[in-house]
Amino acid sequence: MTANSLGADVSSDDILARVIASLEDDKAEDIVTIDLHGRSSIGDYMVICSGRSGRQVSAIAEKLAERLKQEFNRICKVEGKDQGDWVLIDTADVIVHVFRPEVREFYQLEKMWMPSSAPVLD
Repeated sequence: MTANSLGADVSSDDILARVIASLEDDKAEDIVTIDLHGRSSIGDYMVICSGRSGRQVSAIAEKLAERLKQEFNRICKVEGKDQGDWVLIDTADVIVHVFRPEVREFYQLEKMWMPSSAPVLD
């Protein structure tokens, strides 16, 4: 749990809820949430989604980073936005991957991070 500029506690669940809402607002497709609690130290959740084009992928990532900065005073690390094939947004608690569909299919991160018995949060 972290604190924003107003001193209020912000949980990874709060960040996740805002991430999902932002992705839905911007028409991201096939949104998948993977719970990383107890599985990795990189964050509490991973979110994977697709945009229909490189332009949409970049726009989804840019808007998400802006919203998190405005609402939680959270500065995110963003990589890949200029190329628009695969953008990584690291909020420290929630790792977000936004892909073009064919790039997502190629890398298949869901298969890497989700054992067959792991719960998928939709």
